[in-house]
Amino acid sequence: MKNSLITLNQKIIKCKKCDRLVNFRSKIATEKRRQFINETYWGKPVTGYGDPNAQLLIIGLAPAAHGGNRTGRVFTGDKSADFLFKCLFQAKLSNQPNSNYRNDGLKLYNTYLTPALKCVPPGDKPTPTELRTCFIYLRAEFNLLENVNTVLALGKIAFDACLNFYKEIFPIKNKDYVFSHGSKFRLPDNKILIGSYHPSPRNVNTRRIDVSKMVLLLEEVKRIIKIKY
Repeated sequence: MKNSLITLNQKIIKCKKCDRLVNFRSKIATEKRRQFINETYWGKPVTGYGDPNAQLLIIGLAPAAHGGNRTGRVFTGDKSADFLFKCLFQAKLSNQPNSNYRNDGLKLYNTYLTPALKCVPPGDKPTPTELRTCFIYLRAEFNLLENVNTVLALGKIAFDACLNFYKEIFPIKNKDYVFSHGSKFRLPDNKILIGSYHPSPRNVNTRRIDVSKMVLLLEEVKRIIKIKY
């Protein structure tokens, strides 16, 4: 399974299917942000990573322009990553409370983390066509991660992307899956979909979400993934 994921990720990194995304990720990697001006940006599709035998799949929408698109790893090197991994570490789902750059020694426990869209989109808004195009890779991840029984979606847009992914195969309706922090639904393939507020600086600064609230949800997720279906 691990080798299969490696092969898939090598294919993802080479993807140039969406011209708009290719142009934008390259533009960001060339122009850079002042604080990272001396760094070499990744500027390519960003793959998932974690435990290939995981029961928990955490899905975000897409790499951040100066986070994943810079470092080459999703939820790495930005404020959202700082918050998320502080919580994952407290919940004992990672070996360290930070995710700063690729090959920094980070390990995920019983968890695999991936973006629904593998490239950074302009304005953080992918088109429906771009998402559908990228779903081929998300479907491959689902197929290879055979032990996953629970999906945690970080943010409503990622939650909706999961639903749209499932609508490609199953006759489900979005209105039957109402997003909220901690909302839980059984998907047609018997997996459990759980919603979470996105760990963005805006949500953290407005205290829509805080460390205690996020860790509480992660502890509940850990109990859910142990359920035998």
